[in-house]
Amino acid sequence: MTPPLMNLEDIMQVLPHRYPFLLVDRVLDMEVGRYMRAMKNITFNEQFFQGHFPGRPVMPGVLIIEAMAQVGGLLANATDPNLKGKLIYFMAIDKVKFRRPVVPGDQLILEVIDLHRSSRAWKMQGKAMVEGKVAAQAEVTAAW
Repeated sequence: MTPPLMNLEDIMQVLPHRYPFLLVDRVLDMEVGRYMRAMKNITFNEQFFQGHFPGRPVMPGVLIIEAMAQVGGLLANATDPNLKGKLIYFMAIDKVKFRRPVVPGDQLILEVIDLHRSSRAWKMQGKAMVEGKVAAQAEVTAAW
């Protein structure tokens, strides 16, 4: 197995998120300024499964989109050294589609691709996949 480009400790040096809201376990692949592929292992111990849904745990779609956005933040930070230490905020979420539920035991592969960027904002296309099949997709725009 190829070692990750970023492990959890590396990710925590970049993103301000912490448990239970840090939704990226490792970065698998990237081309600076173009794309990033990362991973989140989904376990039954995730806090959100307590209420979504008891007896039939499903990862909330909004958290899948948040995981994509966190990968986008990692890509933006790797691309632009001026972003180090700055908070990156959602501006828009467009073209969201949910294709299949994400459940305990799944390994969520998160991919983001640069669509457009300016000096204060970045728009990316994101995909969340399980076993090679798209679970969710969206376009996310963030600003700092």
